[in-house]
Amino acid sequence: MPILVITGTGTEVGKTVTTAAVAATALAAGRTVAVLKPAQTGVRPDERGDADEVARLAGDVRALELARYPDPLAPATAARRASLPPVRPAEVAETAAKLAAGYDVVLVEGAGGLLVRFDDEGGTLADVAGLLDAPVLVVTSAGLGTLNATELTARELVRRDLAFMGCVIGSWPDSPDLAARCNLADLPVVSGAPLVGALPAGVGALPPADFRTMAGSWLAPALGGTWDAMDFAEQEALL
Repeated sequence: MPILVITGTGTEVGKTVTTAAVAATALAAGRTVAVLKPAQTGVRPDERGDADEVARLAGDVRALELARYPDPLAPATAARRASLPPVRPAEVAETAAKLAAGYDVVLVEGAGGLLVRFDDEGGTLADVAGLLDAPVLVVTSAGLGTLNATELTARELVRRDLAFMGCVIGSWPDSPDLAARCNLADLPVVSGAPLVGALPAGVGALPPADFRTMAGSWLAPALGGTWDAMDFAEQEALL
């Protein structure tokens, strides 16, 4: 897994914190890590972006952006409104491949969902994954509504013949409702891929040292951690 593409089923599902957890777990295993954010939107030049946040939480990672646009919109729209050049999938793939020559793990974090457009020609993160022949990790929400969004994303990955590593729940609530608990069983069914992690809500606010120590306990062995989906579901059912 030299290159892993990380997408979400939408915005605000915990994608950046999940990327940080994957990075922290790889670093703890002695691997070198680079994080590539192709297009950062909704952030001023003097503000920290998602790649910077991954570095803050995870530690010694190479953080890189290809473009930054001020409006909190899809990259293609934000680039057009700012009269700036868009990011194109071929450029993202080339940069990721170059990083992979110098780092053990390269994490490519998208903006929003899999089919959010980078440019007006319709280039997306799915195209990047295809160019790289890289596996895709999907970050999902926990509660009501997540099954439809997750299944649609999974179907697109299958349609494009992209490797689907699995799903991570990006923010597992302290007091999960019935829908969230049922989704632990239903998400693997609708996605056709395993659950490979669940991050407790609010872990992005932990001190970085604590985040790094705990990150592996939120991720399955496929991502270098110790989290077990069956054990987790059994524990949550008892609450």
